[in-house]
Amino acid sequence: MIVGFDAPLPPARTGVADYAAALLDALRRFGSIEVNPRQADVRLYQLGNNQLHREIYQRALAQPGVVVLHDAVLQHFFLGCLNEREYADEFVYNYGEWHRTQASELWRERASSGSNQRYYDYPMLRRIAEASRAVVVHNPAAARMVREHAPRARVIEIPHLFLAPALPAAADVLRFRQRLGLSTNTFVFGVFGYLRESKRIMNVVRAFNEVHRALPHTALLVSGDFVSSDLARAVGPFLAGPGILRVGYLPEREFWITATAVDACINLRYPAAGETSGISVRLMGISKPVMMTAGEEISRYPETACFRITPGVAEKRSLMEHIVVAAVSPQTSQELGSRGAGHIWSFHSLDRVAEQYWETLCAYGR
Repeated sequence: MIVGFDAPLPPARTGVADYAAALLDALRRFGSIEVNPRQADVRLYQLGNNQLHREIYQRALAQPGVVVLHDAVLQHFFLGCLNEREYADEFVYNYGEWHRTQASELWRERASSGSNQRYYDYPMLRRIAEASRAVVVHNPAAARMVREHAPRARVIEIPHLFLAPALPAAADVLRFRQRLGLSTNTFVFGVFGYLRESKRIMNVVRAFNEVHRALPHTALLVSGDFVSSDLARAVGPFLAGPGILRVGYLPEREFWITATAVDACINLRYPAAGETSGISVRLMGISKPVMMTAGEEISRYPETACFRITPGVAEKRSLMEHIVVAAVSPQTSQELGSRGAGHIWSFHSLDRVAEQYWETLCAYGR
């Protein structure tokens, strides 16, 4: 059996590319895998919600195979690759002709699509879910969204993979903290990845600023590029606050030095797009306690494996309370991080995940 593998790959600066590269290597231990071949017995498509996936989406419709939905909301993908008429037609295909006026309103107001809940309420999954032989998702929220759009779709839940890294030496981590002016007693929170409205970066910074006044031994390291210049301008003044450190995009080696150097990770998602965060899986895998937005997306994680932050109006207060708990009781944070790592190593290991993919490909091949 020849498996066609369609995905963005490094050096593309996206988590899907890193995921795909690790999975590709692991799957080659099971059989013949070819990247973007003309012919294959079954194809595996990696789909996200940005324009890197435009040609992959078209190929997945033209030559149906097994589709992996890294984001179960394709709304923003369509906003970026379709014109107004095409977008309205796609919306109507998903939700009916009586929604055409609503589609026009969403198109006109699309500048707010990054933070407006209305856009996340309409994932627009029907076409790809109906066309595919099977749809792979990473969590129950994504599975539910697919079935709501295509009740007959074959939906398989496979955990997001964890590729165990070669962690940096303790001396390198210590030098990194010293270079940033961080003492051994400073409790450092880290934010990683592309900075967009749904990562709640404004509330994260505001909550930290208030806690830092009472707990000056804390620091917040914000890493990654802003996806919106408007958001960068809005958050900029708050990033100048005491205890906040700013770094940009991190290549792989620098990422792991930085991730190892922090004491806890803050990785919120609201509104959620049915995605399982690769950042959360990576940080949990190296025993870092992670603060995540409570919801169906993280329901597979044990209650004692991560900090759950209440979304909505209570978000800032919930975040402040958990920041205090983590910083004041580092032993609690370490215990939670250890339990999180145990879960990730048990259910998200690359070998286990690759085996589940191969079984799926064999089941839905020719």
